[in-house]
Amino acid sequence: MDQAPNGPLRGLRVLDLTRVLAGPTCTQMLGDLGAEVIKIERPEAGDDTRGFAPPFVPNTRESAYFVGVNRNKKSVTLDIAKPEGQAIVHRLLESCDVLVENFKVGALAKYGLAWEQLSPKHPRLIYCSITGFGQTGPYAPRPGYDSLIQGMGGIMSLTGEPDGLPQKVGVPVADLFAGLYGCIGLLAALNHRNATGQGQRIDIGMLDTHLAWLANQGMNYLATGENPPRLGNQHPNIVPYQVFPTADGYMVLSVGNDPTFERFCKAFGQEQLLSDPRFATNAKRVENRQLVTDTLTPLMRTRTTTEWVEKLEALKIGCGPINTLEQVFADPHVQARGCVVEMPHASGETVKVIANPVRLSATPPAYNSAPPLLGQHTAEVLGGVLGMGEAEIAALKEKGIT
Repeated sequence: MDQAPNGPLRGLRVLDLTRVLAGPTCTQMLGDLGAEVIKIERPEAGDDTRGFAPPFVPNTRESAYFVGVNRNKKSVTLDIAKPEGQAIVHRLLESCDVLVENFKVGALAKYGLAWEQLSPKHPRLIYCSITGFGQTGPYAPRPGYDSLIQGMGGIMSLTGEPDGLPQKVGVPVADLFAGLYGCIGLLAALNHRNATGQGQRIDIGMLDTHLAWLANQGMNYLATGENPPRLGNQHPNIVPYQVFPTADGYMVLSVGNDPTFERFCKAFGQEQLLSDPRFATNAKRVENRQLVTDTLTPLMRTRTTTEWVEKLEALKIGCGPINTLEQVFADPHVQARGCVVEMPHASGETVKVIANPVRLSATPPAYNSAPPLLGQHTAEVLGGVLGMGEAEIAALKEKGIT
C-alpha cells in the first residue's frame, strides 16, 4: 500500500475526473502537496494518455506522457456512464473536499455530477471545471485542444521567424497553464472555505488562461492597437536580447538595460557604439534592432559559446547556452537542485519523473507514490473509503462497473 500523503494539503481528498494534460497537471500539483487524489479512469481503457506512446518508460507498459502528470494519485477504474458507477461517485463525494473535471460543458449533468446538482448536497465541495472555452460564452460547447488554443489565443502569431510560418510552442503550454491556474483557483477556494465553510465553483477556460499569459505582448497590443510582429528569437521590448551565432553554435545574449549594454561595449572593444545615437538607449536600439543585430553578429562569431558564457558571466551580463534536453538534465545546477526524482513503480521498475519546482522550506512536495497502473487502487479505495467487502468489489468487476 502507498504511503499516507504528507505535506501542506494533508487530509484533503480530491476526486479526479480528469484526463490528458490540463486537468491531470492540476491534480498532480495537489497530490505533490499532500492531497489524497483518487483518479477515476475508464475500465480497460483508462486515461487517454496511457496510449500516447511511444515512448514508454523503460521496461514498463506505461507511456512517458502519462507518467509525467500522474504521480501521487490512486487509480480507480469506474464506468460512470452506468448507474452503479454514478452511485459510487456520489458515495465517494461524501468524503471528498474537491472535485476536478475536464469534461465538455454540460457532459456530467447526465450522470448527476454537474456542479448545480452536487452543490446543494455538498455545500463545502470545491468543484473545478477545466474546459477549452469556459462554461459561458458562444464557444463554450466547443472542445479545446492545445494547438487550437495556441492558434486562437494569439501566441502562434507571435512565435516564429518574421518571414516564416506561425509556430506553436514546443510543449503544450495552453494545457499546462490551464492546469496551473486551476490549482491556484483551488487553493484560493480552499482558503475561502476554511474561513466561511462555503465551497464554490471554479471555471477555468483554456482560452482565458492563454490570454492571461500573453503578458507584455498582450499589453503591447492594448497600449498601441497594433499587432506585435513575429520577431523570431528577439525580444519585443529589449535589444539586444536574443539568440546570436557563435564560433561553434548559438547562444542567448540578454542585455537588460543601458548600463549593462555600456559594460558589454567597453569589455569587448565596441566603445564607438556608445557615442552613436542609434545605440545610446534601449528605446533607440529597439527602433534599430536590425542594425544592432547586424553590428553585433560578427563580434559574437569570434568566440565559442563556452568562451562567451565564461566572459559574460564574469561581467554579470545575462547569457546562456541553448541546451539540448540531454545537456539540460546533465547540467550540474539542474542535478544539484534535484530536478529529477526516481520513484519505485508497481511494475517493479524505477521510473524517473521531473520534480515539482515549488520549494517549500517547512512542507516540501512529497513523492509518495509513482504514477499508478490502471485500476491499481480500485479495491483499496472501494474497501477502505466506502467499506465495501471483497465479494461486492468482485461483483462490480464482473459486471464491468470497475
